[in-house]
Amino acid sequence: MNEDSLKARAIELLARAGIEVDGPATTDIRVHDPRLYARVFAHGSLGLGEAYMEGWWDAVDLPGFFTRVLRAQLDRDLKTLDTLIAHLKARFINLQRGEHAFEIGKAHYDRGNDLFNAMLGKRLVYSCGYWAQADNLDDAQEAKLDLVCRKLRLEPGMRVLDIGCGWGEALKYAAERYGVSGVGITVSQEQAEYARRLCEGLPIEIRLQDYHDVDEVFDAVYSIGMFEHVGGKNYRAYFETVRRCLKPDGLSVLHCIGSNGAPAQPDPWIEKYIFPNSMIPAASQVTAALEDLFVVEDWHNFGADYDRTLMAWMANFEAAWPELSRQYDETFHRMWIFYLATSAAVFRSRRDQLWQLTLSPEGVPGGYRVPR
Repeated sequence: MNEDSLKARAIELLARAGIEVDGPATTDIRVHDPRLYARVFAHGSLGLGEAYMEGWWDAVDLPGFFTRVLRAQLDRDLKTLDTLIAHLKARFINLQRGEHAFEIGKAHYDRGNDLFNAMLGKRLVYSCGYWAQADNLDDAQEAKLDLVCRKLRLEPGMRVLDIGCGWGEALKYAAERYGVSGVGITVSQEQAEYARRLCEGLPIEIRLQDYHDVDEVFDAVYSIGMFEHVGGKNYRAYFETVRRCLKPDGLSVLHCIGSNGAPAQPDPWIEKYIFPNSMIPAASQVTAALEDLFVVEDWHNFGADYDRTLMAWMANFEAAWPELSRQYDETFHRMWIFYLATSAAVFRSRRDQLWQLTLSPEGVPGGYRVPR
């Protein structure tokens, strides 16, 4: 197809989402390079994202543009060879086990603490905040940490395991507010070093370790924003590890992004530029992996809160860009904005969810009263 035919096809497709090419609305697309059409039809989301990084197109309201695209399900008309390759890799290769488990740390979380310090707010908590009674990012993140602690029924003297502890903020909060000790594990060298400094003087041990290798017993086990890196082939092993490490009367909380549809295919652009070897779990995969290991005491969905969290991160990132631009170039700037904007749209369109599962090995006697 020639350029004019491809443009006509793109206009027809975008019209289904109420989007115009070079139209007046903030959610309309401004095309700066006509080669965009061929690139997107050939390479789908990978081509769209790379073209944005190179300045071939813009939208004033990028999250709004993608929300319209996703609600109209236009992405399902752009399945390409890149999509198929990403899907086949995820299906047939265990990309999250052994040495692969540490790749996400090097590729994403070791990008630089300056970036995450600027973006994430008062606390380095890289997961969805809880906005039920919060009106700013810092309060929403503290409310999330406290919600996890209350769901775990933490008490002074307990020893807890944080699988995927990040920069150590959740463990620090639990130790200071609830009087617990704990172990945090991460696959990021940068995070481990930061967490050790952050938790200095507290009864907390931070390890650079794969969760499969933990073989100790704890009063409570939780994971916040790490399960997305576990991979479908390892869900059962993850829950077996938690079960092995949890006292019979203990509780576990799993905080993760999830899909209410069929097992998701990794997005080629996200896979290449943001989160290599990552996968969003489907509810069907989680429930199968839990069978005969845990009682699901509560399954809490507050996915719409991730839109607000991501928009707050984007505002922080843009405000800090004059300083960050000394370390990162404009291609990185556009890549990061594309990542945050598309992620916000995924939750705004309710395509993905945010789950907190509260699990007990044998069922809480008399039932579990759910904190909110």
